[in-house]
Amino acid sequence: MKLIVVESPAKGRTIESFLGKEYKVLSSYGHIRDLPKGKLGIDVEKDFEPTYVIPTKARKTATSLKNAAKKATEVILATDEDREGEAIAWHLAELLDLKNPERIVFHEITKTAIEEALKNPRSIDHNKVEAQQARRILDRLVGYNLSPFLWKKVSRGLSAGRVQSVVVRLIADREEEINKFIAQEYWSIEADFIKDKKVFRGFLQKENGKAIEKLSIKDKKEADEIIKNLKEADYKVTQIEQKEVKRNPLPPFTTSTLQQASGQRLHFPAKLTMQMAQQLYEQGLITYHRTDSVSLSQVSLSGAKTFLQKTYGAQYWPGFQRTFKTKSKGAQEAHEAIRPTDVQKTPEALLLTGPKAKLYTLIWQRFLASQMAPALVDATSIDISAVNYTFRVTGQMLKFDGFLKVYPIQFEEAELPLLKKGEVLSLQELLSLQHFTQPPARYTEASLIKTLEENGIGRPSTYAPTLSTVQDRGYIVKDEKRRLAPTELGQVVNTIMTEHFPNIVDVGFTASMEEGLDEIAQGKKEWVPMLQEFYGPFSLNLQKKYEEVQKKDLIEVVEDKKCPECQASMVIRFGRYGKFYACSKFPECRHTEPLEKNKPKSLGITCPKCKEGDIVAKPTKRGKIFYGCSKYPDCDFALWDKPTGEVCKECGTLLIETKKGKVKCSNKECRSLQKKEKSV
Repeated sequence: MKLIVVESPAKGRTIESFLGKEYKVLSSYGHIRDLPKGKLGIDVEKDFEPTYVIPTKARKTATSLKNAAKKATEVILATDEDREGEAIAWHLAELLDLKNPERIVFHEITKTAIEEALKNPRSIDHNKVEAQQARRILDRLVGYNLSPFLWKKVSRGLSAGRVQSVVVRLIADREEEINKFIAQEYWSIEADFIKDKKVFRGFLQKENGKAIEKLSIKDKKEADEIIKNLKEADYKVTQIEQKEVKRNPLPPFTTSTLQQASGQRLHFPAKLTMQMAQQLYEQGLITYHRTDSVSLSQVSLSGAKTFLQKTYGAQYWPGFQRTFKTKSKGAQEAHEAIRPTDVQKTPEALLLTGPKAKLYTLIWQRFLASQMAPALVDATSIDISAVNYTFRVTGQMLKFDGFLKVYPIQFEEAELPLLKKGEVLSLQELLSLQHFTQPPARYTEASLIKTLEENGIGRPSTYAPTLSTVQDRGYIVKDEKRRLAPTELGQVVNTIMTEHFPNIVDVGFTASMEEGLDEIAQGKKEWVPMLQEFYGPFSLNLQKKYEEVQKKDLIEVVEDKKCPECQASMVIRFGRYGKFYACSKFPECRHTEPLEKNKPKSLGITCPKCKEGDIVAKPTKRGKIFYGCSKYPDCDFALWDKPTGEVCKECGTLLIETKKGKVKCSNKECRSLQKKEKSV
């Protein structure tokens, strides 16, 4: 019996279905060995030698694998072909005491791919193993040293991490930009023309042949002066430009672009996207989903051509196979792009449901579209002159949909009437419109992932767990539009990290560390010297900060606020969930209270349970808002959705307004939808 070991039982079941009875496939359930919990597990004096242990949850699996390996005639390691998978294979070889371990790799779980991999085994790539080990040790050194510093100097329960701290900084810095932003007023001049009963709009673009910049017209006085000059003018067509514009399809997905598109189109968090992609991969429906590559196999390209010509017609195939080059900073791993393993398995043909069906459809559409003919657009640009001003009118009409037939993107047609050069137009209306510059938008998960990738921070496969971690720890929350905002706690931790450990939260420094890890994976750099180069200065600075930074330095005294119990001055302290008032005589006096801005806000609705308290909006430990009784803990009434103040006509229970704007009964046994009333 030959034993094949993979990481996931679902992956194992799919592989086992392709093989004969002489093979047995078992799973390691992820990492079978790891650094110990609760202690550093790294000997910094002995070249950062790690101590690996078998986690409690993996002990039963380890025993089963050892017993199976003893009975097997051959043991084959079939973990994923990336640094993490390579490290798991090495740990398995160490656990099972394999002298010359056989290693097979594949980018899709299909019968053909598995059979081909078994014909071409290779040895473990120790460069990749060392790169993964260096990353793990690096992250452990940062996390296990900085977190206790935060516990001692700020509050217990806080944590810091090499990549997570940079993520928090990016979001906190963006919030600071928004708060400091000062809007600038500017005006635009537009004109509505009419011909053959069709109204079309032009935008003032030039004055005396020079382009008018966005902020050039600063106030109403300037706008009115231009309107005055234009009121009695003749409007004549001076230039018409018509051309056919090609819109080429986007490349197939990488890990990063899949997470971005899934967030934008499906509103999936990165964590959900990767969970669904993992399941699709293990079912053999898509290729490996952790990849930087946009390359495609010859088999997939030929399959796409055949499918397109047969399903949509020859005109939808461009006449050549499209290839793409990655633009990702620090791209690595020799995988294919993410694609369906068989393009013939259309979304309609598969019995998938829920988010998995939506994600497969997105991957299938993007892959097929990448091999389709471009969309053709008839674009028209018309210049209309009046005295010394020029208006620009643009229009576009879709001539051939091409790849848009499969992968639609935002496109708005604008048809213009037939005009001739020199033609005098009828003006219907002149408009002067006031605008204000807008602050930069908060990051969404998609836009943050794009920024991380552009700056070479972290690996695409780590974005999802990192984003999940900073939200779970209460540093970041999502607002009502699913945009990322720092909590008060996140801002406090970021301020301390930025001031005292600037390298750790520096984008450029973090990117350079990633480049170093890439060089280790490529065999161009040794991992121990890299860690020594980092840890020496880091350790010295940490020791210095333990001596320099005093907890009292982080406390703000509030002179005009006295403790109601002992009349001592109140101070603002940092806690695990943000700032709060505390007595300056702590620990002798333990009085605390929330800051004014953090006090629960009343909705003006009487609690339906105790009939005494008001319903107030309260934040959870992770920054989410819920609605509960002001008499808590005496009354435990609570709702996640905001009550409207109205009652259900069916059962008399409070109505709530959901995040999607629907009004329904809060009684789970009723849940009748109601006509939306004005909220109290």
